[in-house]
Amino acid sequence: MAFGGTLWMLILYMIIFIHSLLFARGVYYHFTRIHIPPGITHSRKLYIFSFALGYLLELGVFLEKMGICHRYVICRAVYDAIPTKKDLNLIRKDLVFDGVPVRVYWPKTPAAGNRRGIIYFHGGTGILGSIRACENVCCSIVHESDSVVVNVGFRLAPEHPYPVPVLDCLTATIHFLKNAKEYGVDPNYIAIAGESSGGTFAAAICQELVTREDLPRVRAQVLINPFLQPGDFDLPSYQQNQSVPPLFRKRVIKFGLRYLTGKDMNVDPFIKGAHVPPDLREKYKKWISADNIPEEFKARGYVPVEPAPFSKELYEQVKRGTEAMFAPLVAEDDIIRQLPETFLLTCEYDVLRDDGLLYKKRLLDNGVPVTHHHLTDACHSTICYLGWGPLEFPSSKKCLQHVVQFLKGLYR
Repeated sequence: MAFGGTLWMLILYMIIFIHSLLFARGVYYHFTRIHIPPGITHSRKLYIFSFALGYLLELGVFLEKMGICHRYVICRAVYDAIPTKKDLNLIRKDLVFDGVPVRVYWPKTPAAGNRRGIIYFHGGTGILGSIRACENVCCSIVHESDSVVVNVGFRLAPEHPYPVPVLDCLTATIHFLKNAKEYGVDPNYIAIAGESSGGTFAAAICQELVTREDLPRVRAQVLINPFLQPGDFDLPSYQQNQSVPPLFRKRVIKFGLRYLTGKDMNVDPFIKGAHVPPDLREKYKKWISADNIPEEFKARGYVPVEPAPFSKELYEQVKRGTEAMFAPLVAEDDIIRQLPETFLLTCEYDVLRDDGLLYKKRLLDNGVPVTHHHLTDACHSTICYLGWGPLEFPSSKKCLQHVVQFLKGLYR
């Protein structure tokens, strides 16, 4: 008994020691590395969220090195533990669409006819997030827009790297388009929506579906802070917001590489652009260029940087990242011009801001109607904090209001 008690005490002390080290590292990192601009409202909340996420990621790395689990398990568990409100005014059902788990939400109030439908993909760079993690967002959209919402639970990397997550989303979308009336939805009024990497998936799927004559045409795409290209990580927003949480420049590249390859890779050569072949750089520069970013978005500083020499070895490891399903901004014009009416939301203090601005230009240049809203006081993923009570940001509700206003305008 004495030996057993001593052993448990040693384990407890070790756990406390490890947590203390991780906590100290997190404090040091936040005071020395991150930058929260004064333009972000309620910046103290962002400090709290950023510290918590950084701590969980560090703990995950430690556990992975110990061979206990991969580094994202802890973050996923915490995201799924976030409380969601019981809503007696909604009907929700957990279903399976051709092998893909989904949660469908309906308003309890009867409708005069079929409602609009919204397919929603959560963010998390294809490695984090879940149906439960974006429950508050989906329920808010149902209430505010009187729509039927499908929340898709696609598989995640690194267990299931690209293109598995986006193909799961495509499978669920096709099923819903074919069977919309069974869920009380008008098949002519279905929007595909997503936030962050979920916005990437929404954009990619809309491109995949433009040539499908056997399916109802998608009415609109709703892209909230989407990632759309891996060809230039030195655009103005990447420079200006590289240290702004929750999505630092290095973090988005590291997560993106895990999603693409299933592996952990050094991000520095990608920041310098060594992964882009000269011929592709030449082809894409008309679409992916700081010259296409309005001057007002360079006011906080921008310095053009020459890319590093091309590395064929690096390119071979990530060449699938040049596919439009991974990078919707590089799709050909004949696909872009067939896309549905588009809602785009960007945030000033988001590394992905300029991806959205570049896509807006491509869409408009090809005759696609675009509704664009830019939040000047927000960072990445602001909509994810909906329903968090005192921890919610004012910009979270602004984002929801813009989305809902657009969706309501589709069903006239």
